[in-house]
Amino acid sequence: MIHPDDSGTAHGCPAEPGATTPVRPPAVSFADLRLPAEVLRTLGELGVREPFPIQAATLPDALEGRDVLGRGRTGSGKTLAFGLPLLTRTAGRRAEPKQPLALVLVPTRELAQQVTQALTPYAEALRLRMATVVGGMSIGRQVAALREGAEVLVATPGRLHDLIERNACRLGRVRITVLDEADQMCDMGFLPQVTEALDQVHPDGQRMLFSATLDDDVDQLVRRYLHDPVVHSVDPSAGAVSTMQHHLLVVHGPDRYAVTTEIAARDGRVLLFLDTKHGVDQLTRHLRAGGVHAAALHSGKSQPQRTRTLAQFKNGEITALVATNVAARGLHVDDLDLVVNVDPPTDPKDYVHRAGRTARAGESGSVVTLVLSGQRRETSRVLAEAGIAPTVTKVRSGEAELSRITGAKAPTGIPLDGAPASARPKNTNTPFRGLGTSKATPRGTGGKSRKTAEARKLAEARKAAQIRRGG
Repeated sequence: MIHPDDSGTAHGCPAEPGATTPVRPPAVSFADLRLPAEVLRTLGELGVREPFPIQAATLPDALEGRDVLGRGRTGSGKTLAFGLPLLTRTAGRRAEPKQPLALVLVPTRELAQQVTQALTPYAEALRLRMATVVGGMSIGRQVAALREGAEVLVATPGRLHDLIERNACRLGRVRITVLDEADQMCDMGFLPQVTEALDQVHPDGQRMLFSATLDDDVDQLVRRYLHDPVVHSVDPSAGAVSTMQHHLLVVHGPDRYAVTTEIAARDGRVLLFLDTKHGVDQLTRHLRAGGVHAAALHSGKSQPQRTRTLAQFKNGEITALVATNVAARGLHVDDLDLVVNVDPPTDPKDYVHRAGRTARAGESGSVVTLVLSGQRRETSRVLAEAGIAPTVTKVRSGEAELSRITGAKAPTGIPLDGAPASARPKNTNTPFRGLGTSKATPRGTGGKSRKTAEARKLAEARKAAQIRRGG
């Protein structure tokens, strides 16, 4: 396993003293680095004055062409940490059709689009062409973009694999490869596609791997593909972020729906996480029927829908984003100060990445997890494994304590879509999982009363037949 506090590694193993090139001192300012004048001018125009810690630490080595292993949660400034060296070292070269010169692999469509948007101003300043290839979008247009030629390719592993299979993309001329959020790509089952791509890029090229965690399959990638990398771990885990507060709110089962609704109706934006697409859609309908400007985000939505929903959430048109873990990574929203786990995460990594949507770039934020009394022990264990010691509070809807912690308030009750709020029994503690079912409850149990009625009718019919026969 890779220890994130190691100052350097050789093929992923902790380095012996003197086994690697010494780590360069961090940059104090962008002007201290040998960045092109066009890049420095664009940084100034965009108001980017000083490098974030991960940028200050990694840029000197990355610009020298060294392999870099960076640990930092999303929002720490990783995109420019790998993007500026990638663009600077690619500038002046021209790509042949279908043959990019630099590759950035990311796990999700949203992160691919964010990386592209963040790097485009600098790429344009250096006259570099970028192409983005992700699932859920027209593969024909992506084929055409590669055919026209693009120096920098930002891709998700699955779609890149499809393009390689179609002979629409060849990676042999790629000399700079970046794996961003490598742990999530492995967790999502993309390891075979990632290794396929790394096996095809130029063997002597530069590799940079950035991840929030450095373990398991990520360790395998480092050992196999990074050569004498410099390791930088400058960004703390969610549990160590001093500007992030963690709350475990113990709710009474019948009151859970009302508590969630009041939190969603707060002034300001909120991101609410649930486990299933059905649960997300159900809660979103309920919130909108109660007057909350809510929208759903999950893998069942088309890419144009997801893009539009994110844009509306970022500009404040949508104030409550209800999502599955598809939004747990690669989602950057400025000034998002509250994340709510409506369904408690069952994996420490999920908690860390959900929490990482708030308290970004030095801002403050709160992470709230709702639990029933029976879930408290297991959820506390998960949070402890994530390095979190939350403040535990019992709350009820309408109470001042709930409002103090989350800003909760009563919704307007005015439906946004012309439909009344969906009826829900007051004495239920069913989680928000689609059609009133939980993960451990088969959907068929919901039809018990209907089956009982049918059996009663059948018994009555048999009895009537017996009477007609004189039995």
